[in-house]
Amino acid sequence: MNPRARRIVILALLAAALAWNFAQYRGGKGDVALAVSAVAPDLLHLGSLTLEPCEIGRRGLGLATLRAYCTAFEVPENHAAPGGRRIRLRVAVVRAEAAQAQPDLVTFLDGGPGGAATEDYPMIAGAFEPLRKQRAVLLVDQRGTGGSNVLECEDKEGASLARAIEVLRGCVTKLAPRAAPQYYATTDAVEDLEAVRRSLGSPRLDLVGVSYGTRMAQQYARRHPEAVRALVLDSSVPNTLVLGSEHARNLEATLQELFARCRAERSCSTRYGDPYQTLQRLQARLRAHPQQLTLRDPYTFSLQQKSIDAGALAQLVRLYAYSPYTAALLPYVLQEADAGHYEPLLGQAQVVIGDVSDSLTGGMALSVTCAEDADRLRINLADAGTVLGNGLTEWLLAACAVWPHGSRPTDFNEPLRTAVPVLVLAGEHDPVTPPRYAQQIVQTLPHARLLQVKGQGHGLLTVGCMPRLLDEFLRQGDAKRLDAHCLEVLAQTPFFVDANGSNP
Repeated sequence: MNPRARRIVILALLAAALAWNFAQYRGGKGDVALAVSAVAPDLLHLGSLTLEPCEIGRRGLGLATLRAYCTAFEVPENHAAPGGRRIRLRVAVVRAEAAQAQPDLVTFLDGGPGGAATEDYPMIAGAFEPLRKQRAVLLVDQRGTGGSNVLECEDKEGASLARAIEVLRGCVTKLAPRAAPQYYATTDAVEDLEAVRRSLGSPRLDLVGVSYGTRMAQQYARRHPEAVRALVLDSSVPNTLVLGSEHARNLEATLQELFARCRAERSCSTRYGDPYQTLQRLQARLRAHPQQLTLRDPYTFSLQQKSIDAGALAQLVRLYAYSPYTAALLPYVLQEADAGHYEPLLGQAQVVIGDVSDSLTGGMALSVTCAEDADRLRINLADAGTVLGNGLTEWLLAACAVWPHGSRPTDFNEPLRTAVPVLVLAGEHDPVTPPRYAQQIVQTLPHARLLQVKGQGHGLLTVGCMPRLLDEFLRQGDAKRLDAHCLEVLAQTPFFVDANGSNP
């Protein structure tokens, strides 16, 4: 398996002006004051914490940043040994616009595993704008990501699996002076969030989890039910799921649906024939003859070297399938690549998908997956003939044999049961967390509602009228009362017939 593909696979196990006014919070277990200091007006006091003005997001071409208030928050690396090494978490608050804001804090739980909330929030901040009129947003970089003692490992481009495992061993040694990877799983992060909440004055939390963040949300709600006011689970992961075990199956189903729709549309089938056959032909060619290419960077236009083989192609296709807008490009970019023109495939990938390694952290992803899933992970012979194959499983089993990791609690895989209101979102064509996952989750939640959105993929917070519905849900506290008819205007995204777009 190509190391670039391996990196993308493991990392993908995984996307405004602000008003600054005085606010008073009263809720949780007591009065929680959120106030700008009269002596130092640039400081923000919340509970026992003092936060300073900061900029959140990832700097770079085309990347957004936002103003917020931040602080470094210390926690034990091993919560069972509080006298041992301590690590710092990056905590940020994006303030509400109202002078008299609501007491609950909306808490964004990032995906991955490996996403850093303070880095990724600006890309989806529009989803939170309606609710920010009355509510502040809490962001905590999960331990091992972003500004919270990040677990970064070198990626050896072009290395064999054996060489990659050797590099991973070296990474463990390099991290040892400042991090023990066995303490960077979901359960550890749950206790971090609770410690942050208590220091903030014990407000109740509205947890908004996306993808892997929905696992974090469910585990937190199980262990600290008194702290949770409401749950939003976007592109959900059931507690029973073994992460990575169904990626090949889920992608295959989505691609079959996507390309069947192309074959059924005259403009698409006339232009591209059967895109699935094109994909298989291209994969076979790259399996025999990987390509080394010289392409121009779509931002800087400087020449850069790129490589692609069958495994890397599968990962690119998977990432294209996340969004209906990039999925609509697949027939076009695959046909161009099949003709030897890889520029549209690789260039568009960098523009619309970006470098996944910039936003997701491989070491933390291993700490989570090795502790919580690897012992139940098995090679599935039925996946051998799929586009994705068994590469992810093979890598995880080899990596977890050398990566230090903990274990999951005995009740970790039990379905969540809670009386709090829950809004569950699922995209019709999600290649990672299909609607059947959401359907399974709501079965044990008496006050839950599932919104399955037509024509959509992975991650729904910013889609259509969803930001308004999110705000209404948190105001009403009842998912079943939501009028979600506004989502019905969403439809299938037309396929690109050429580089200029779809037919009028």
